[in-house]
Amino acid sequence: MHPSPAARAADATASDRDSAHTMGTMPPALLVIDVQQGLDDPRYGARNNPDAERQIRTLLTAWRHARWPVVHVQHMSSRPDSPLHPDAPGNALKPEATPRDSEPVFRKTANSAFIGTTLEDHLRRERISALVIVGLTTDHCVSATVRMAADLGFDVVVIDDATATFQRTGPDGVHYSAAQMHGTALASLQGEFAEVQSVSAVLARVRAVRSSDAD
Repeated sequence: MHPSPAARAADATASDRDSAHTMGTMPPALLVIDVQQGLDDPRYGARNNPDAERQIRTLLTAWRHARWPVVHVQHMSSRPDSPLHPDAPGNALKPEATPRDSEPVFRKTANSAFIGTTLEDHLRRERISALVIVGLTTDHCVSATVRMAADLGFDVVVIDDATATFQRTGPDGVHYSAAQMHGTALASLQGEFAEVQSVSAVLARVRAVRSSDAD
């Protein structure tokens, strides 16, 4: 039996990734999904992980300091009334996730960042085989992107405390809190499509890899 993409991702930012880096492939890319101002619109309701943007900024700082690849995704809603429509001010990325000139931004209209974009081509060209995914929202665009990335053969880590989502109401009228939606979305990804980790765990692995590289 071949290991799942999630199983291969377990050490994507640790020793396996260090070895791959030594052999000339790229370390994992930090993929930042839809950290946009329009998602602060009150129409979306209560949200979990209010510190997610701060945690994303922390990871961006670590990746940039290590000179590891960073990739951004921006949603361009086709719905005229959406806060994420290209003509809406809310389409703009938040300050915590402002791309640098050297960091590509892939603009999408679907939930998955791989649909209608050249993201996969970019990752293959840059020899990136592992992704650390953060952003908004956990059960929509993050989940869709994680699932497709795994199906395409990428090793994926999702960061629990650097993702977030909103409360939902089911078709039967049952209310689900933002924390419930976030938790069940990550539970569905864990082990099958990705490994779910914390910011602190990933930062520790980044430091370990960089320390090993310096030896």
